[in-house]
Amino acid sequence: QVQLVESEGGLVQAGGSLRLSCAASGRTFRRSTVAWFRQPPGKEREFVAEIAWSAISTNYADSGKGRFTISRDNVNNTLSLQMNNLKPEDTAVYYCAATKPVYVFPPSVNEYVYWGQGTQVTVSA
Repeated sequence: QVQLVESEGGLVQAGGSLRLSCAASGRTFRRSTVAWFRQPPGKEREFVAEIAWSAISTNYADSGKGRFTISRDNVNNTLSLQMNNLKPEDTAVYYCAATKPVYVFPPSVNEYVYWGQGTQVTVSA
């Protein structure tokens, strides 16, 4: 079992930066693939980025490539998302998610079975 708690999001102007963090508890976190998803207002939840248990492999949605960086700390059981050059279309509720221990990367979306409560990120024009 893994419990995930996101840090507070925030309001930022377009072109600005924001770093999201997610604190995890549970013994299997360091063997899980972890990811960030987001749900823009009025839209379906969408994938943002994911990182393998070893932190060697990462995968990004096209929307965040070159602007977002996902990282993890398996000693302190944390996951982060550094977001630069933010755009109004990045406005969404952001969720961290984790799989059960898995060694195939990338996992399928339905392998993400642990979810945080979500945190609001608003980017003003």
